[in-house]
Amino acid sequence: GVTTAGAFDAASGNTVQIADFSDFSEPGRYRLIINGVSSVPFVIAEDIYTTLSHDALRYFYLNRSGMPLEAQYAGESWARAAGHITDDNVTCFDGTDADGITWDGCDYTLDVRGGWYDAGDFGKYVVNGGIAVWTLLNLYERFPERFDDSMLNIPESGNDTPDLLDEARWQMNFLLAMQVPEGQPLAGMVHHKMHDIRWEPMPMMPPTEVENDNEHQSRAATLNMAATAAQCARIWMEIDTPFAERCLNAARTAWDAANANPIMLAGNTPGEGGGNYPDDNVTDEFFWAAAELYITTGEAQYADYLQASPQLDMPVDGMYWGETAALGKISLASTVNDFPQRDALREQIVIAATQLADVIDQEGYRVPMTVYDWGSNSTVLNNAILLAYAYDFTGDSRYLNGVLSTMDYILGTNSL
Repeated sequence: GVTTAGAFDAASGNTVQIADFSDFSEPGRYRLIINGVSSVPFVIAEDIYTTLSHDALRYFYLNRSGMPLEAQYAGESWARAAGHITDDNVTCFDGTDADGITWDGCDYTLDVRGGWYDAGDFGKYVVNGGIAVWTLLNLYERFPERFDDSMLNIPESGNDTPDLLDEARWQMNFLLAMQVPEGQPLAGMVHHKMHDIRWEPMPMMPPTEVENDNEHQSRAATLNMAATAAQCARIWMEIDTPFAERCLNAARTAWDAANANPIMLAGNTPGEGGGNYPDDNVTDEFFWAAAELYITTGEAQYADYLQASPQLDMPVDGMYWGETAALGKISLASTVNDFPQRDALREQIVIAATQLADVIDQEGYRVPMTVYDWGSNSTVLNNAILLAYAYDFTGDSRYLNGVLSTMDYILGTNSL
């Protein structure tokens, strides 16, 4: 065969050629040799992503906080003691933060043991955990038949609930626990984050006991919890009704609190031992939360909010922890509901996916991304979700091939 003439890839400075042997489909293990240069071995088969999808879901269990990872579940290599068990009795940050702002603390404590560690640090952030939980629950809503009990070998395996939902519930419980209790000032609001006072040296095992009271509230966190708790309510209603009702009550309370506290925006608190994740525009979080509450309840107040939101007619422009309107639009477009603009939202997603497919065609490494920010793998994978839904809505294989190109990039077709 022949390769393409070569495309200049501006991001890397490389000239990239494509060897297209798509017509060859005989299952087996192969190497590709071009001008005497041999590739690493690769497999042609129908099930090459099976192990990958399993390992990707296992990531969350291996990042659990507040419980030991036992060898029978984690394997000998990943087994460890529980981290941050002292998160079961914490109070608000009381002192002066890195910006010189003084915080007065609060008169209550919370049990926020659990949840997932976020990244290379031991922070637990509601605005990052929110989009992660949504992604797992959205995956379940799209493919409920694909996820069964005991597929992940986690402590909850065998409890007659799909392991995917068990894992999402581990984080959902943390999000619920971050809500300000009834009877307290700012009741119903949700604390933004939970992390160590100072950065821990890395790499290291998670410490078991720590002194790290440093929470504060934000509208972004409150709406993240409202959205995911509403999603939780409809999924668990037939599985665990009391838990579903707890989720829905928390979501309603959070929605009301976010509307009642318009100036509660997250800042640098205390700023030394974790990321800030500030967000001074929460119209997208409001749209997302209203969408999930509407799908779950069908109530007019949430539909009315969506109709009046400036986000409704705005184009879909990717999604990440700080831009969540697309999450609500995907939920409205992909679930059974009576929202009048459901088809229009599908079209917004298809338009966004078309633009991403055009980017793929222009990039040397055929990736739906041109700007490589910190954490850009999450950007490209979230873009793949948009491409996947565009394929769902249209059946156009261009979008499906775009998802495959994205996975090729993640798995090695890149400048590294």
